Amino acid sequence: MTTAQSENAATETRPLDETALRVSVVIPCLNEAENIEQCIAAARGVLERNGIPGEVVVADNASEDGSAELAEAAGARVVREPRRGYGSAYLAGFAAARGDYIVMGDADLTYDFNEIPRFLRELDDGADMVIGDRMKNIHPGAMPWLHRYVGNPLLSGFLNLLFRTGVSDAHCGMRAVRRSALPQLALRTTGMEFASEMVIRAAKEKLDIRQFDIEYHPRGGESKLSSFRDGWRHLRFLLVHSPNHLFILPGAVMALLGALIALTVVANINLFGREWDLHALIAGALLMIVGTQVVALGLCAHAYGTYFMNERDPWFDRMRARYRLEHGLLLGGAIALVGLAIAAVIVIEWIDRGFGSLGEERLAIVALTLVIVGIQVFFSSFLLSILGLRRADD
Repeated sequence: MTTAQSENAATETRPLDETALRVSVVIPCLNEAENIEQCIAAARGVLERNGIPGEVVVADNASEDGSAELAEAAGARVVREPRRGYGSAYLAGFAAARGDYIVMGDADLTYDFNEIPRFLRELDDGADMVIGDRMKNIHPGAMPWLHRYVGNPLLSGFLNLLFRTGVSDAHCGMRAVRRSALPQLALRTTGMEFASEMVIRAAKEKLDIRQFDIEYHPRGGESKLSSFRDGWRHLRFLLVHSPNHLFILPGAVMALLGALIALTVVANINLFGREWDLHALIAGALLMIVGTQVVALGLCAHAYGTYFMNERDPWFDRMRARYRLEHGLLLGGAIALVGLAIAAVIVIEWIDRGFGSLGEERLAIVALTLVIVGIQVFFSSFLLSILGLRRADD
């Protein structure tokens, strides 16, 4: 959902005499006729018993079983989002929410809405986002073993490795967030990876993220989750939002390894009990070229995220402040000139031999590799500068 569409949805669903509410309980719904009334009753009951000024917003995701009508009859305010997707439903619900705090919970009876006051206490205490941790209190039959012991631990662990969020259960569907923090999060994804996006963007924005243990119950009705498809969407999202691990680190390793191989061959270093020749040198040259290109793609990915997605990256910010276009041009030009100088020496010797056989295959490969790498660095520097100029123009 675009920003404009979100604003339109909010305008259509908020009454003109809107008054401030403490909390909006937002529930996404897709064909949950079997459970939606019970969920709404539970959420409204908690708010009433605890004297919490609030509302229940159901983001109906084009249900075909009358869920939206049942939700309205049960006392919820229904927002209709025709485009399917977990994230799409939540974006519509967030746009319509009127509370200072937003509590998220699924419409399948897996979460206990009696936990709402605990989430609110953490927000009152200064937290920006509060996430439940299901992993220690999963009721029998509530979560398939593949999700419990493989999918969720691996994806949450990988997320923490890349982004250092410290969140134990990054995919828990019951969480709370300050509505005032939503502009900082700038949420965009429309599928199940929406849960990961919230955590990652909150971590990048240095928001106060807290968590506590909650119980996870067996769901009512049929699950909409596709283990492998949604798992891949999460993994894909993690990778594309971490250019350092997707591009910079692998590219740097390839380039360094290629340079070491080339140096070993050119210097006639005996390694593993044998000397390495042209085949190894060609492999090293290819690694250097590919590695340089991958690193350049990673820097461009960083620039795109910084300039167009408003994502903060301290590492890239420091690099951008320290190095300018001219530095990249000088580096690329210097590397290419070294390669051209080696090539010139080879040509001079060839001429000196009367245009006979050319026997400097090793140096020729090194020279051409340096020229190619230099050209890559030179023009990649221009591309990074163009991205920066485009952002300044915008």
